[in-house]
Amino acid sequence: MEPITLRTERLLLRPFERGDAEAVAAACDDPDIQRYVPVPEPYTRADAEEFVTVTSPTGWRDDTMYNFGVFTHDGQLVGSMGLVGLTILRTAEHRAELGFWTARGHRRKGCTAEAGRAVAEWAFTSLGVERLEWVAQADNEGSRAVARRIGFVEEGVQRARIVHRGTRRDARIAALLPSDRGLPFDTPYLPSPL
Repeated sequence: MEPITLRTERLLLRPFERGDAEAVAAACDDPDIQRYVPVPEPYTRADAEEFVTVTSPTGWRDDTMYNFGVFTHDGQLVGSMGLVGLTILRTAEHRAELGFWTARGHRRKGCTAEAGRAVAEWAFTSLGVERLEWVAQADNEGSRAVARRIGFVEEGVQRARIVHRGTRRDARIAALLPSDRGLPFDTPYLPSPL
């Protein structure tokens, strides 16, 4: 996939660039991010450079992860937002997972939900996603609040779903469907009568 840029009222979502490494390093060297996101601990400038110059561009090139840096229009890093789990996007499942983190100082301002709605719209209308999932550690209330604001519908808790720092953890799972946004499915959908 050729990387793209998305714009919202307050935000610019674009592929990360080398010049973003310092801001990414500062954001990810935060215990609140490290508690839930599988980033190195401690998080160094070298880790950030690897993420912005290798990991993210490789994800776009190899269709494994479409990761956006989320920035204010004046260039401040708000966070990272991306589609992951793309190995099943181009199968009959047409499924992807939304992952994100938000830099301290930009939390609880609605920016991450705004970015998530833009990525979901793009996923449904341009990529053919028919099921967008959100998965997070069961006690990650910040991520859960963002997912709800985006419109995800919780479907339950999966036991031992996530391995984080060598420990299995329970995870909440939620989904957003095209029909939740008034968009059609390409594949017929027969909801359960239950």
